[in-house]
Amino acid sequence: MNKRFYIVFLFAVLSVNIFAQIPDQPKPARLVNDFAGLFTPQQQAQLEQFLVMVDDSTSNQIAVVTVNDLGGYDKAQFATELGQKWKVGNEKFDNGIVFLIKPKKGNQSGEVFIAVGYGLESAIPDATTKRIIEQITIPYFKQNDYFNGTAATVDYLYKIAKGEINVSKEKERGNLLGYIILGIVLFVIILLSSRSNNKPNKNNRHTTYGSAGLPWLFMGSGRGIGGSSSGGSSFGGFGGGSFGGGGAGGSW
Repeated sequence: MNKRFYIVFLFAVLSVNIFAQIPDQPKPARLVNDFAGLFTPQQQAQLEQFLVMVDDSTSNQIAVVTVNDLGGYDKAQFATELGQKWKVGNEKFDNGIVFLIKPKKGNQSGEVFIAVGYGLESAIPDATTKRIIEQITIPYFKQNDYFNGTAATVDYLYKIAKGEINVSKEKERGNLLGYIILGIVLFVIILLSSRSNNKPNKNNRHTTYGSAGLPWLFMGSGRGIGGSSSGGSSFGGFGGGSFGGGGAGGSW
């Protein structure tokens, strides 16, 4: 009995300690919280405008949070506790997402974690968040392109959460992509081979451009965010969502 009491007490102390390291929610609340200063004011405005649209159109809330230091805590615990402390998401649906970024500085590695609320764990499983981070997020971040990496990541999360992308098909799409690339390579070889048999016409110059049409998951495009950043944010605040540890992270 005493042992159980001490375990509960220790857990409570650790929870209070981690909460103390997590920044307080800014007032007024906003969805882009750049404590590390990674974005320009215009970039912040563009991201905020997009995430407000996501909140308005789907009720899913994606909070982008950048920090310079995790206070010695694991990125997964930090992101999950932040989502819990700020109550990201809707109380009824628990449909919040925290996209935590700690930039690479000096000898310290960069850290990123996507924490997913209870209500979105089936739509965005851990394996999917891991693939997003490895294939979309980190390639941008390795180039210190935090804005486009963030834009591409939140755009993809938005599309998954609203059902536009079926994550159960991702593996099949990956296999299909391999066959498509192989087919394109063979087509180009055959085309070049056939053209090499013809005499070049110096008076008829032209250039042929092709596109593999790769799925956006592997392209990492942030085309969903942009346009005018004029106008203020209409974000009404977080709605009381809960987090249970779902999500994945990575380092570079």
